[in-house]
Amino acid sequence: MSAGTTRCRCRGLTRQTRRPVFVPDLIRRDFTAPRPGVRLVGDMTCLPTEEGWLYLATAIDLATREVVGYAMADRHRAELPVAALRMAAGRGGLGRGCIFHSDRGSEGGLNRSNSKQR
Repeated sequence: MSAGTTRCRCRGLTRQTRRPVFVPDLIRRDFTAPRPGVRLVGDMTCLPTEEGWLYLATAIDLATREVVGYAMADRHRAELPVAALRMAAGRGGLGRGCIFHSDRGSEGGLNRSNSKQR
């Protein structure tokens, strides 16, 4: 970036719905897991690059704290968290009944509940 150039800040990605949707918190705010492939968490973030913003969605295993799935795009797309979760599932190792927990953001079907069972 050259001197005197300012970069616009990325707006927050989490958008509340107009009508709150209440869903059960399947992990009950316990961000631990007894073994890998049982509980995943996900989030989206935007990263500044020389070419503009890069949007990154991740799926993280709570047992190992490793990123097990991710997706990137140049626009904030609703498909990103779903693609990250599909990558995690495609790698194998997710147990039956695996729970995916995300915030109440605006991304696709994940904004209708904060926890999904596989």
